Amino acid sequence: MTTTAPEQTGTATTQHDIRTRFGRRNTAVLVAFTAATNLADGVMKMALPLLAAQLTGSPAQVTAVSLTLTLPWLLTALHIGVLVDRFDRRRLLWTANGMRVAAMAWLTVAALTGGVALPVLFAAGAILGVADVAASTSASALVPAAVPLAGRERVNAWMVGAETVGQEFAGPFVGGLLLAAGTGLALGVTGASYALAALSLLLLVGRFRPAAPAPDTAPASVNSRIAEGVRFLWNDRLLRTLSVVVAVLSAVWGAWLALMPLYAQRAMGLGSREYGILLSALGVGGLTGALAVTWVNRVLGARRAMFADLIGTIAMVALPAITTSLWAVAAGAFLGGMGGTLWSVNARTLTQHRVPDEMLGRYGAASRLFNFGAMPLGAAVVGLVAELGGMRLAFGLFAAATAVTPVLFVRNVPRIVARPVISRTRTGRPAGRARRRS
Repeated sequence: MTTTAPEQTGTATTQHDIRTRFGRRNTAVLVAFTAATNLADGVMKMALPLLAAQLTGSPAQVTAVSLTLTLPWLLTALHIGVLVDRFDRRRLLWTANGMRVAAMAWLTVAALTGGVALPVLFAAGAILGVADVAASTSASALVPAAVPLAGRERVNAWMVGAETVGQEFAGPFVGGLLLAAGTGLALGVTGASYALAALSLLLLVGRFRPAAPAPDTAPASVNSRIAEGVRFLWNDRLLRTLSVVVAVLSAVWGAWLALMPLYAQRAMGLGSREYGILLSALGVGGLTGALAVTWVNRVLGARRAMFADLIGTIAMVALPAITTSLWAVAAGAFLGGMGGTLWSVNARTLTQHRVPDEMLGRYGAASRLFNFGAMPLGAAVVGLVAELGGMRLAFGLFAAATAVTPVLFVRNVPRIVARPVISRTRTGRPAGRARRRS
């Protein structure tokens, strides 16, 4: 059940035939894997800081524990992208989940024996963070080999929906229940979720090793392969534009998430219940976008659906600048969350069509640096602006900065139908260009 019998026996069955025949099965496996791992990730993003808070009263140390889960995106993403473009992507997913299971086993034993300490939390968080980079990059790059062209929008929508539910809703909720029942139980169940997710990958059918370089191609160093991926992204006008827009949007999201707790408390006068409603609007919007993206794409087209995210993000950050109404700000958060999902699904589908198989890992890693690098930058800048000019001014300035993105998008993102646009010759150079419809 692990790989296809036709491939193992060397018959003439092609990878395209395998994707067509087993696409639904592979879709179910990928969605199940994404749901299980993101549910566990959601638990750990809540559990690790809480465990740290039980050990220290230092805000800096508690924050540092949370940072171990996300900092690997900045430190290791480009190098992991090289691995994803060199080795079997399903085996990398197994390796990533093996790291997760090992980290959870260590934490569980430490909790049961009274040995949980800050160094243990730092180390486990770093392992989980690196594993998340490897798993997310590998899973996204694996989709084109597992699912036929016609099914990629659907699998991307369901995977993004599973990420939203796991990270925003189910994970924190389940984590709270499990921690209330006992730290050891919470950690053990989370580790079991990672293990079951790894086992589900045995049901995938297909070949998941990236395209091999031409036989006469000289071996390239890691740094040169990283540079190749970055150049590929930057030299493609469409992909470069999407990455720049994502960087702006991510900075805005980082600013909103960083400033909103203080703004909600001091300017809006919200209690914990009302603030929970406000944050829930983000997750509800994201889930709505995942459920509606196929219909929205059919009615508006993928390009207009992505454009809607720009308008939604502008509304999300502009409304706090002009009103303190809970329902108005929550409506903006809903639009931002929904638009974010519409963008994510369509951008993934587009790049999976546009980027050659042997470049998917490095491209994905490089593009995510724009995302994860811009969020803390936005948080830092908005804090400084709010300190100098007030919170409403900070929201207003970020709304003005976001207003540039629709112009950039319209000028550089044509009305295209995403297709596999680049095939590689034996020399590794592009054999042809994309066909665009304007």
